Amino acid sequence: MILVVAEHANGKLAKSTLELLTAARSLNRAGDVTALILGSDILAIAAEAARFADQVLVAQTPALAQYDPELWTAAIVQIAREGEAHTILIGASRSGREYSPRVAIRLDAPLLEDIISLHDEAGSLHAQRYTYLARVTESISAKAPIIVATIKPGAFAPAASLPSPSEQWDVDLNLPTARLKVTGKTTESTDRVSLTEADIVVSGGRGAGTAEAFTALIEPLADRLGAAIGATRAVVDAGWRPYAEQVGQTGKTVQPSVYIAIGISGAVQHLSGMNKSKLIVAINRDAEAPIFKITDYGIVGDVQQLVPAILAELKK
Repeated sequence: MILVVAEHANGKLAKSTLELLTAARSLNRAGDVTALILGSDILAIAAEAARFADQVLVAQTPALAQYDPELWTAAIVQIAREGEAHTILIGASRSGREYSPRVAIRLDAPLLEDIISLHDEAGSLHAQRYTYLARVTESISAKAPIIVATIKPGAFAPAASLPSPSEQWDVDLNLPTARLKVTGKTTESTDRVSLTEADIVVSGGRGAGTAEAFTALIEPLADRLGAAIGATRAVVDAGWRPYAEQVGQTGKTVQPSVYIAIGISGAVQHLSGMNKSKLIVAINRDAEAPIFKITDYGIVGDVQQLVPAILAELKK
């Protein structure tokens, strides 16, 4: 079987999980496309997954209420062995990048990381991924009884739903004793769409001027467009925005339908996190800014004047 490790949050499947299911179906390898749901209180998530996968394995236990890379590894390895999985697909999220190497080592399997395309050729998996700050596409391949691969978010379209829900199966796990104990968790409450899930991203750089100007310009535009907010490393380092909003080499990689860069010069580290967006719009006072080399639409001017004018038009 092809085992897809589902990611979920707030009682819903992550968009990346639907992308993993598309990647799994594109392989045309033997066996069912199986979604594995790990966690506690996940029955609603499993029911949602049953609309997209050939079968759903539900590993529901209080021990998995909080993410723990060691427990996730143990669970996936057990399911893969019992189900005789030949391919394991994991999202290239922060957690996926953390536990996928552990899974590969435990299964003595090759690991294809952060891939953007995948196909089977005579029993070998051939893939591509970006390297050198996303300026080079690298081709890699592996042939083994079992292969682990992490899929870059946004590389595949979300899967279409099946004509009817598939079967769900409860699984019993033999998990080790957890060595990590989570005593508390603090999250920032927001009604905005997640940065990695957003179809539109509005990002700001130091060209916004000040933290107050960033809030006054970027937030209203993002709210009007139903977009997520992104930021450059310079903005995050200055304390204007939280690290969770950082886009770039040391932040998050996004590939939305529309990326709007406001006051962002376009350092290569930032471009590596957003240059695969489907349509890129930039506003910058410097006509020679590197960001304009990759934009579909560029506006040269003062963001303090242009963004309020855009908002005024949108409100009409």
